[in-house]
Amino acid sequence: MNRAQFLRAMLGGAALLALPPLRAQAGRYDFWFTRLRYDSGDWDVDARMPSNLVTALIDYTGMRVDPEEHVVDLADPKMLSAPFCYLSGHKLVEFNPAERRNFERYVRNGGFVFVDDCNHDIDGLFAKSFEAQMASIFGPRALAKIPNSHPLYSAFFRFPDGPPATSFELNGWGDDLVHDYLKGIAIDGRLGVLYSNKDYGCEWDYDWRNKRFLAEDNTKFAVNIVVYALSA
Repeated sequence: MNRAQFLRAMLGGAALLALPPLRAQAGRYDFWFTRLRYDSGDWDVDARMPSNLVTALIDYTGMRVDPEEHVVDLADPKMLSAPFCYLSGHKLVEFNPAERRNFERYVRNGGFVFVDDCNHDIDGLFAKSFEAQMASIFGPRALAKIPNSHPLYSAFFRFPDGPPATSFELNGWGDDLVHDYLKGIAIDGRLGVLYSNKDYGCEWDYDWRNKRFLAEDNTKFAVNIVVYALSA
């Protein structure tokens, strides 16, 4: 099944034309979760988040989803074949030459990286250092606010008001702001980097048995992110 076929099935027959073949792991899966390990900072955060994201994809979509999280060094060329990458942390982000080279090559050639600031703080160390890295690689204006009309917010579920707030923002942690936007870097009109100061990783990092207590399933937005990453 190619990318267009499985997305048509998943989205109820919606017309999705001229989509390139999906990179699949040994032909068994449509999606697998890749966490990027980088030398600086703390990359190994939100340990339960990937399993909750994977569960949401299984619950709501027709994808063949690898249940395992894959941790790959950003400097390893293996990351270039991933359909979706996740990068997060609280501390310094300072890519070494191999990491920088792979990040740029991956994004410019159609890859997708979801970057989440665990500090949920626009003035924190992670935010400032990561944004500096992006400016250095892609240019000072490449990282831009994403409008609420962007296809990301209607890729599967509809979020007409843009990115949903997280409990960490609402509780006044971090910079005491509810960020009403996400940022991204677009390559040829398609997001290659999705950047959040909202701390979605921590929001989705809970024991799966507690999900039944949620008034609204907060992992639905994770489904949108993955569907957009694979279909845009």
